[in-house]
Amino acid sequence: MLRVSLPTVAPVTDVLADLEWRGLIAQTTDREAFARDLASGVVTVYAGFDPTADSLHVGSLVPLLALRRFQLAGHRPIALAGGATGFIGDPTGRTTDRPMMTPAEISARVVLIKAQMARFLDFDDSPTGAILADNLDWTAPLSALDFLRDVGRHFPVNQMLARESVSARLESGGLSFTEMSYQLLQSLDFVELWRRHACTAQIGGNDQWGNITAGLDLLRRMEGVSGAHAMTFPLVTDSAGQKIGKSTGGGNVWIDPQLTSPYALWQFALNVDDKDAGTYLRLLTFVGREEVEALDAETAERPHARTAQRRLAAELVALIHGESEGVKVQAASAALFGSGALEDLDEPTLRAALAEAPSLQVTGECPPVVDLLAEGLGLSKSDARRAVKEGGAYLNNAKLADEAAVPSETDWLHGHFLVLRKGKRNTLVVERTQA
Repeated sequence: MLRVSLPTVAPVTDVLADLEWRGLIAQTTDREAFARDLASGVVTVYAGFDPTADSLHVGSLVPLLALRRFQLAGHRPIALAGGATGFIGDPTGRTTDRPMMTPAEISARVVLIKAQMARFLDFDDSPTGAILADNLDWTAPLSALDFLRDVGRHFPVNQMLARESVSARLESGGLSFTEMSYQLLQSLDFVELWRRHACTAQIGGNDQWGNITAGLDLLRRMEGVSGAHAMTFPLVTDSAGQKIGKSTGGGNVWIDPQLTSPYALWQFALNVDDKDAGTYLRLLTFVGREEVEALDAETAERPHARTAQRRLAAELVALIHGESEGVKVQAASAALFGSGALEDLDEPTLRAALAEAPSLQVTGECPPVVDLLAEGLGLSKSDARRAVKEGGAYLNNAKLADEAAVPSETDWLHGHFLVLRKGKRNTLVVERTQA
């Protein structure tokens, strides 16, 4: 399991105040009571993550890093994998049933996301040592009759129907009994975590408010506990209304290093809109208030410098891939646009950096550079020759002077790649393949 070095940050004495300025509090049941409990001793806090994919995505960093923030403030985090709730699927925010996964698929995904969650928390035997849990552990032994008798009887149907997540589905076409039971399963999690680990607080997205407060009700009904807490984060979207953690191509940006390369993550952050850069720095990093506000001011004065985006990119890559990968990807980004030596990049970093550029494959004898530029960038031969003649064409960041130049064997990076560029931004990757 990859274990990245989390950044060293100054201890936070008032974690709720820190969460508030970061824009991470949408609703709480009783903020003053929660603050008092946090100030008086160690509070155990949990957040749940269902195995809806093989990886959590960048948006999952919001609750994950919130758990880490509580831990840094002297509290105990529990990261809960939904091995049981994954069988049902949360109906919140959906208009149709979720596709059902097989038990084997759920089990495999739980293993993956538990490993991902573990990378962001500290585990030891101290009072603040993190816990990984799986709700299948206490749900699987329950029979259907036990579940209905011991848990189901505490849920008045009229209250369930009044919850927004349920009423919205009923209005949009109906809700199955299976999906309605999701709220019961999640509520049982709170009870079991209180029983096993004295957990008294649950955090999650604001769309989970109904499920979380249902857990508070169940904890009160079953165990007589009335002092537990709920806190939700705003559902964060960018300035275009797109959920946080989506790439410009519309797909998720994953926190599994095998699914989103360091360079792809760097580019995601670098392409964040100026209006969102400060927000993302607050939500997805541990960068402090003074620095974030200074970066906000610089973005307003010098947006073309993209200083906030570069800081965000460096932090995200270090968080997910490690600081050494962050150094390499910064070098790759600079080299790709002519500010560094492409020859110094290792092959995986170079390949990742070139993955989204226009590409052309060559088999056998390589054509002249002018032909490659014309075909790969959609230029006429005369435009390609003019680019070379006017000093605006580059091979591996070296300016071309000969319109008839043909790449030599030593020009092929790692024996596979040529990087051609017209001007500053029009990059073409030529990859040599075998017949």
